[in-house]
Amino acid sequence: MKLPRRPLLLALLACGLAGPAAAHGPTRQKVTETVTINAPAAKVWGLIRNFDALKTWHPAVEDSPADKGNEEGSVRQLKLKGGGALTETLEAWDDAKMRYSYRAKDKGALPVSNYTSTISVKADGDKAIVEWRGAFYRGYPNNDPPPDQNDEAAVKAVTGVYQAGLANLKTIAEKR
Repeated sequence: MKLPRRPLLLALLACGLAGPAAAHGPTRQKVTETVTINAPAAKVWGLIRNFDALKTWHPAVEDSPADKGNEEGSVRQLKLKGGGALTETLEAWDDAKMRYSYRAKDKGALPVSNYTSTISVKADGDKAIVEWRGAFYRGYPNNDPPPDQNDEAAVKAVTGVYQAGLANLKTIAEKR
């Protein structure tokens, strides 16, 4: 018995496509945190605008020197309180729009990979709205990651970094 070629070809093609779809890797995760600060946007931007200023407002950062200041391509070496480090590169900096974007150069102290982030300040009357958003993959790139390197661990870690930083920024900005 001779089978029609077209249905057979379609069946084989469907089987071949199902395998790769089931073996996909990690999906890109995203975190966005915002805070409203009872201070003018220009004042808040003044606290965070410099790429090396993270040490002055984030409670987990001991030191944050940036080799080229706010110039694109500047490399920031974060030294964390209690140990750990991160290396980040400034990808975009816009004083007029009160925002900058950066990329982690290595995995560092967070359970993430291919991490990019943007922090921005917007005026809302006499208040400031600060948004910190990031996109990344979990730290373990293969299937079946260990619990400390999975999607949930990555999202939890980045969310914690953003929330702690924004809460402390609010406290500092509203005191001055």
